[in-house]
Amino acid sequence: MVSEEMKQQRHQARQQRLKAQVDAAVARAGIEKGLLLVITGNGKGKSTAGFGTVARAVGHGLTAAVVQFIKGSWECGERNLLQQHGVEFSVMATGFTWDTQDKAADIAAAELVWQDAERFLADDSLDLVLLDELTYMLSYHYLPLERIEQALLNRPAKQHVVITGRACHRRLLELADTVSEIAAVKHAFDNGVKAQRGLDW
Repeated sequence: MVSEEMKQQRHQARQQRLKAQVDAAVARAGIEKGLLLVITGNGKGKSTAGFGTVARAVGHGLTAAVVQFIKGSWECGERNLLQQHGVEFSVMATGFTWDTQDKAADIAAAELVWQDAERFLADDSLDLVLLDELTYMLSYHYLPLERIEQALLNRPAKQHVVITGRACHRRLLELADTVSEIAAVKHAFDNGVKAQRGLDW
């Protein structure tokens, strides 16, 4: 029978080995640069994660801007909060494509907000830019991939960018430094629960 003292010694030895591995990984990670993060997948929480990153940056005194694609003119809790802290927003404000049913108008709206995105991505005073639900602009062929790629590649060297949305284009996945995929396991909406203020928007 193993004594409690031996269990503690084994646990301590495991934790010491783990600490050595983590310390070595931290020591190897010496590069500092602007990162491109992609948050994709079919699960709920992609925009929430993107806005969480913006909130974290602002909390550390960094500057940020947000471009929202596929959003309507309805109230947005994140926008209400972050605009009070100097975060500039550009919102497509057309709503979902099944609402507008007007591809030409959607493309024109996408072009207008993308001009703001290009301005943000060229601004070296901005530490972070969130391109919320940008992936749909490529899926629906509203914006050309080459133009998006050029703006991302030519942005200031220390500027971070977060892209959210389902079905991210493979080229953006290749360019990204970090890619997270949120899986759909269960969603309240599928059981008839409506989107609720403060939780979903």
